[in-house]
Amino acid sequence: MKINGNAIRPGMIIEHKEQLWRVVKSQATQPGKGGAYNQVELKNLRDGSKLNERFRSAQDAERVRLEEKPYQFLFADGSFLTFMDIENYEQVTLNVDIIGEGSAFLQEGMEVIIQSFEGETLDATLPDTVVLSVVETEPVVKGQTAASSYKPAVLENGLRIMVPPHIESGTNIIVNTADSSYAERAKN
Repeated sequence: MKINGNAIRPGMIIEHKEQLWRVVKSQATQPGKGGAYNQVELKNLRDGSKLNERFRSAQDAERVRLEEKPYQFLFADGSFLTFMDIENYEQVTLNVDIIGEGSAFLQEGMEVIIQSFEGETLDATLPDTVVLSVVETEPVVKGQTAASSYKPAVLENGLRIMVPPHIESGTNIIVNTADSSYAERAKN
């Protein structure tokens, strides 16, 4: 589907220079001289490279729709991750590089949306948040009551993040998968 260069928005998948790109950022710019354009930051879905492009309103871009299917995470085996199609129970094995750093959040039975184009798996989307247990953290320092003070903690998946002072070892917390940040204490 052809779209106008000014209609390109973050999250869209477009075909540009015979490659598939995810739009990371876009900023409409109207300089004093010349025509308006859309400054767009693109990320290649196959190799992860980045590209900054200007799209003028007269330019068209080809918008691509990826096929999205829910899969259930089964297990990790070295650098490969195995998922099961929820609808027909077929198993798919993906390289850990497709998910990248987010693979640390995968838990057995977790539902993940796998995106593909013409049979080629390009991306996987994790849930926005996951519940993890804190296995190690420093004790609260007396008098450390500032609202913005955080302390390091190690989670059950080995990830190190910053948590508020009231979080202790053994506490379940909710973590944002997008940026590996503490969201809130999990309700038990």
